[in-house]
Amino acid sequence: MKLKLSTILGATAAVLVSALGAHAQTALKWAHVYETSEPFHTESVWAAEEIAKRTDGRYKIDVFPASQLGKEADINQGLKLGTVDIIISGSSFASREHPPIGVTYFPYIFRDPSHLIAYTKSDVFNKLAQGYEEASGGNHITAVTYYGTRHTTSNKPIEKCADMQGLKIRVPDVPAYLAMPRACGANTTPIAFAEVYLALQNGTVEAQENPLTTIEAKKFYEVQKNIVLTGHIVDHLNTVVSGMLWSKLSDEDKQIFTEVMQEAAERSTKIIEERENALVDKFKADGITVTEVDKSDFEKTVMEKVTFEEFGYDKADWEAIRAVQ
Repeated sequence: MKLKLSTILGATAAVLVSALGAHAQTALKWAHVYETSEPFHTESVWAAEEIAKRTDGRYKIDVFPASQLGKEADINQGLKLGTVDIIISGSSFASREHPPIGVTYFPYIFRDPSHLIAYTKSDVFNKLAQGYEEASGGNHITAVTYYGTRHTTSNKPIEKCADMQGLKIRVPDVPAYLAMPRACGANTTPIAFAEVYLALQNGTVEAQENPLTTIEAKKFYEVQKNIVLTGHIVDHLNTVVSGMLWSKLSDEDKQIFTEVMQEAAERSTKIIEERENALVDKFKADGITVTEVDKSDFEKTVMEKVTFEEFGYDKADWEAIRAVQ
């Protein structure tokens, strides 16, 4: 009888422990607007699984790609509303909360991807990220991923800045992205990322700008036969944890989240750089016209026609970033 009672109590305890363990698991939503084939998604999935492993299953993170939980503006808003917990999004959207952080999108501020990554380890980055965190109610940037260097695709050849005069170009609805096209005389049109292919196909716009990897992933090359290597923005994405979630994490969990997300960012960055290096030759082989341009012509025009103040940027931040080695 005692043996039976002991067995029953043991089984009951095991059920209770299991139930408590299940109850202790926190379900989180991680959202972004990129395709499942892109490293921003594959490495987010890896990070979600890795966080689960390193926290002994206390967090179950589901990753929602391709605007499943809304466009980029929606998921940024979702951090405040509590509809998402983690997002991947550009500093261009963070700048809606804290304009100075958008200076990283000022044309030609970064020399190359290595300069961008060096910036993310600098004092000026820490200052701008902290400013965003305070302005956004605690949203915390845990990692930065190299998104790619932005180039232009067009229906017509472009060799110099003046060739963009009157060009109808899709540009994200973010002030910094407008600087180069407008300085060169283009007519900018904000169209949601998910709708760009159709807009190019039906002639709503004649051009757009994105990194080579995005041009490939979104198949923009099918409806644009000119790729112009303007290289006007060395772009990046932030991994952002909502203020509501970040404030609840223990110091140990904050460290785990940060370490894993930074590892994922490094993995993504490596993949993007490798893909970019191979894409110019691939596009040329596919019969697409790829044009090298004199970037100094574009940069000179921007510096003559665009001011930092009109975007809410601080020139001292621009100078500090340019000085990062």
